[in-house]
Amino acid sequence: MNQDFIQEQNYLRVKKKVKAIKGFYVHLVVYILVNIFISGIIIFGLTRDGDSSFSEALSNFGVYSTWFFWGIGMFFHWLGVFGFKSIIGSKWEERKIQQLLDKENKRYKNN
Repeated sequence: MNQDFIQEQNYLRVKKKVKAIKGFYVHLVVYILVNIFISGIIIFGLTRDGDSSFSEALSNFGVYSTWFFWGIGMFFHWLGVFGFKSIIGSKWEERKIQQLLDKENKRYKNN
């Protein structure tokens, strides 16, 4: 009976995590498609007036501003879904300790 409860809790936790990951990927696809559309409209508007060439329009900050500011939000969404451990990795600390121990051992062997 207790084992069934634990399995049910694990299933619900994993299901919630999968839903969060799916939500992040949907957000990422929307981010890319909407920003391509907005950047295209801005570039088209700048070059249509005749005031700017295509290369000048590409250097306009307005073309990249939504990518940048929405990208900050995307980063925090990613951080919320995958967590800080995904940046460093769950075994990063162990690998770093082993790397430094190996370095110390080599130093003592050479002396």
